[in-house]
Amino acid sequence: MRSAGWQPTLLVRASILLHLLALVAVIIEPGQWRWALGALLANHALFMLLGLWPRSHWLGPNWTRLPAAATARNEIALTIDDGPDPVVTPQVLDLLDRYATQATFFCIGDKAARYPDLCREIVSRGHAVENHSQHHRHYFSLMGRAGIRRELQAAQDTLTTITGQRPLFFRAPAGLRNPFLDPVLASLGLCLASWSARGFDTRIGDAERVKNRLLHGLQAGAILLLHDGNAARTPGGIPLILEVLPPVLAAARAANLRFVTLRLASS
Repeated sequence: MRSAGWQPTLLVRASILLHLLALVAVIIEPGQWRWALGALLANHALFMLLGLWPRSHWLGPNWTRLPAAATARNEIALTIDDGPDPVVTPQVLDLLDRYATQATFFCIGDKAARYPDLCREIVSRGHAVENHSQHHRHYFSLMGRAGIRRELQAAQDTLTTITGQRPLFFRAPAGLRNPFLDPVLASLGLCLASWSARGFDTRIGDAERVKNRLLHGLQAGAILLLHDGNAARTPGGIPLILEVLPPVLAAARAANLRFVTLRLASS
């Protein structure tokens, strides 16, 4: 798991140095302010683009796959976002029981507070509940350090109180972030987790397309992403996850892949 203390990446250290050099240059030669401003704007644009890349490691550590030891054990992770949902989540739990599969649920704090018994049921059935922020704000990646910390700390407190289990992982809303996130994660002892394969099941209503996207990434060490909250519906009105999970879980079993929670994969 993540060790205490923030360790800025090489890119972040280079950015800090660039800001200092730009300041010194303007102090020594005020006429160079345009060049200094241009360099800083380019730097900020780069960070903005990296924040839009959920699987990037440039802004800090990020689980895009399971650790090598878990991969060697033929382990795979199923992660489920945006719940708990009072209609969909119980059906997902029954499907997971049927296939003897463990999953990691990235829960939104205020939804968990509305359905605490459902969160406790997730844990009692052998799954893990992790941090997906308190409110799942669409502008999360635009928030400053203080705002990000409030969102994460509130969710930590909410989920820990409900389940008795302190979350060890965080997934950003929509996977988007900025350079302020990593120091907050370090201070809270959280690991950032993204994914290696996703079905876009909040946007695509075609179960076959979603299933095929996941099957394409079905291999040891993969982290799969589906949604029990905000899920798209099939033309028949069925949440995509309920249509997609059975064939994906069956394919994983046939490939001798074993589903584990992220926290188990890290042990």
